[in-house]
Amino acid sequence: MTEHTRIPLPDSDESSEAEKGSLIERVVRNYDLTRLTPPPIPESAQPVGPRRGRRYRKVGDDAVAPAATAPQATPAEPAPEVVHPEVIEPAPVRAAPPAVIRPLVFTGEQHKIDRQHLREQGMIVPEGSVSALFEEFRIVKRQLLANAAKLAEKGMGPAAQRILVCSPLPGEGKTYTSVNLALAIAAEKECEVLLVDADFAKPSVLSTLGMPGSKGLMDVLADPSLDVADCVLGTDIGGLWVLPAGNSTTSDSEYLGSARCREVFDRLVAGAPNRIVIFDSPPALAASPAAELAKHAGQAVLVARADRTGQTALEDAISLLAGCPNIQLLLNGVHFSPSGRRFGAYYGYGG
Repeated sequence: MTEHTRIPLPDSDESSEAEKGSLIERVVRNYDLTRLTPPPIPESAQPVGPRRGRRYRKVGDDAVAPAATAPQATPAEPAPEVVHPEVIEPAPVRAAPPAVIRPLVFTGEQHKIDRQHLREQGMIVPEGSVSALFEEFRIVKRQLLANAAKLAEKGMGPAAQRILVCSPLPGEGKTYTSVNLALAIAAEKECEVLLVDADFAKPSVLSTLGMPGSKGLMDVLADPSLDVADCVLGTDIGGLWVLPAGNSTTSDSEYLGSARCREVFDRLVAGAPNRIVIFDSPPALAASPAAELAKHAGQAVLVARADRTGQTALEDAISLLAGCPNIQLLLNGVHFSPSGRRFGAYYGYGG
């Protein structure tokens, strides 16, 4: 029988000291795995508290040391989003369209004006021949209309369309001037005129034109339920309207100084820029309404009689009419002309 070499047992004396130890220890020694282990950390440098990261078992333990756990990277916090405020452009502000004012249309009953009666009083006769009187009032009306346009451009408002005709004392021709001026303006192609009898104590416009009596301005001021348009009388003269004085009261000046009066006067020209209102006022030195009416007018024509009115009376009347910004003097009853000017001769009236 063949003799076999006897395999020495692990714990026999024949095993060398280098072969002693566990299988893991011998693998570590044989394959030099000790180079893979990190150097030991001094106890002084070890962090205080529980250790994290890699764990190592003591060599010789039954279990194999687990693989090192790589520290998980903390996800970076997203950068704060920069929110730019949305700029909202304001909507363009559109100006409200100006309110459209409907013109006040007079629809009163038309009355026939007695031309013969006008002729007998020495007044302008519509549709008649051109006279020296008509030519003179053409000059006057042209200046007044030009002033009214300038006052309107300066922003005076409705007052620019109102003209006050007054005199210092009675009998100086204020009604004569008012009626003739109204007849001259009515002849304009693009104007209309409203003649207001504002001499409440002694009204004379209706009798001068030969028109019947009716409710008028003072009735409208005393009764808010009345519409002034219903009291305006029409005529058969194109462009000429008349507002009577109405019933007289003892408070005419107080009514003229009220807010109601201003509303009524503004309504007379509302929406009608080509309408001129002429007030035939009482004498300034004889009655107080003239001073109140002057506050509502853009122009005042102070009629003075050449052979009667004194300088003191003129100055006193002008001071009473100071509420009107534009006062002009009209000399009445003149029988001569220093310049030699005589209207009407060209048309056969001045011979």
